[in-house]
Amino acid sequence: MTRLSANLGFLWTELDLLDAIRAASSAGFEAVEVHWPYITHAFEITLVLEELGLPLLSLNTVGGDLAAGDYGLSAVPGRSDEARANIDKAMAYAADASARFVHVLAGMSEGPEARDAYIQNLRYAAARGNEFGVGVLIEPVSQAVQPGYYLTYVDQAVDVIQEVGEVDGPGVKILLDCFHTQQTEGRLIERIEANLPYIGHIQIAAVPDRSEPDHGEVDYRTLLGQIDALGYEGYVGAEYTPAGRTDAGLSWMDLVTD
Repeated sequence: MTRLSANLGFLWTELDLLDAIRAASSAGFEAVEVHWPYITHAFEITLVLEELGLPLLSLNTVGGDLAAGDYGLSAVPGRSDEARANIDKAMAYAADASARFVHVLAGMSEGPEARDAYIQNLRYAAARGNEFGVGVLIEPVSQAVQPGYYLTYVDQAVDVIQEVGEVDGPGVKILLDCFHTQQTEGRLIERIEANLPYIGHIQIAAVPDRSEPDHGEVDYRTLLGQIDALGYEGYVGAEYTPAGRTDAGLSWMDLVTD
């Protein structure tokens, strides 16, 4: 049965993080995931999560200078020192907050030097994750949303993971966002079935408008049933932009899970 996670980088953004976690629990979500929680002390998050009985699935590495066009640094040649400092920060925070994964943002780059930097920095992230008991996620992102982002295709992500190679600990997995993948290459269930061993987390949103996942190109009620049938054991993250206030648009939860 599908277990839903609330992505608090998109949902209840008008609330502070601790209140957003409480709102997600009240709405019936069984887990939460965040983007950049660093201004909130990990101890505070842990107390609220323990009170509510919710796991924290993931958080992102710092993106760099977002205003200057950065969106991660791990695949950006010449910036590995910064990338690794951001990985260290994220892993330590994840361990303190009992998060299961760190999403290591690749950044805006291309070419063989970018690939080499990415592979080496992901090996570093996996090693640090082994120390902390935290897995690494990488996400193919649509060029329509983030032009110039290094990682775009599911097969590309699989190739990167294979190049990183066997590592101790939780290792590197794909964060497969159905919104991005449908936009970029489609055939969602085929791609999920073919690459299920590489997938650590799945996210959903309507395509193409990225709002509540109850309309558009993807029939999530059918897709999530198929994913369950494949044996996917993780959570499904709601990472969408609400059409209005988050609470007003949650009827989709019953639609996709009943």
